[in-house]
Amino acid sequence: MELSFIVPPRFEGGCLRDFLRASGVSATLIKAVKNETGGFWVEDGPARTCDTVHAGQMVTFVLPPEKPTTVEPQDIPLTIAYESQHVMVLEKPAGMAVHPTLNYADGTLANAYMGLLHQRGQQGVFRPVNRIDKDTSGLVLCAKNAYAAPLLAKGVSKVYRAVLEGCPTQKEGQIDAPIARAPGSIILRQVAPEGKPSHTRYQVEQEKNGLCLVAAVPITGRTHQLRVHFAHIGCPLAGDELYGGSRERIGRQALHCARMEFTEPGTQKTVVVESPLPPDMQSLLE
Repeated sequence: MELSFIVPPRFEGGCLRDFLRASGVSATLIKAVKNETGGFWVEDGPARTCDTVHAGQMVTFVLPPEKPTTVEPQDIPLTIAYESQHVMVLEKPAGMAVHPTLNYADGTLANAYMGLLHQRGQQGVFRPVNRIDKDTSGLVLCAKNAYAAPLLAKGVSKVYRAVLEGCPTQKEGQIDAPIARAPGSIILRQVAPEGKPSHTRYQVEQEKNGLCLVAAVPITGRTHQLRVHFAHIGCPLAGDELYGGSRERIGRQALHCARMEFTEPGTQKTVVVESPLPPDMQSLLE
């Protein structure tokens, strides 16, 4: 893939390296371009990163070839919520792991993504910016190349929707409770004084059938944070047996990544992607 940038007036007389870094090209990528793809071009000629650039000039370079991946392409149906030159936002169904593991060697979102690239005749690797649990549904943001990955990783805001058993006393608030790994377990987390600071904002949107639907924003990003925090205040997620919920009405934790906001690499525009509540969670409230 070839990328092009126009030098703005504020970089008149500056060096190419400073312009590239300000344009979001990482130092690692600059080095790789110099070593692997023939370097940078300004207008119609090759340029060193220490060369001077002028307003209005076009800087171009080719992204290095992708490294080999061990993830097997598989023909798995995939729902794309948003796609651009640098970004793909996928809808992950509940029950699908994001990455292959010992327990889930294939059939993952990564396998599906590589299968899509294979169908398109494209090369690439799976670069998820956010990860969600196997039984959590919703949006997963993916960087399509090495230029976009560090830019997207700098900041993406997410809103989850969860169905809780019971309802918080306050209809809107913040849960501040440190989270640590539970003794003797590599999976289970708990609120503990020695844990890492953890903060969750929430707002109750609906109450019905002894349950409530909340919109939740994990300000920090701890493992199982929303599940642990809502269980901590006495309102575990419906279906979340690991943290005290019941599977009487739903067979997985009722958690869905419903909204995502990020800055589009290259254009710098703000992108908002939303995903509707899946049927199994919606049926809890009907």
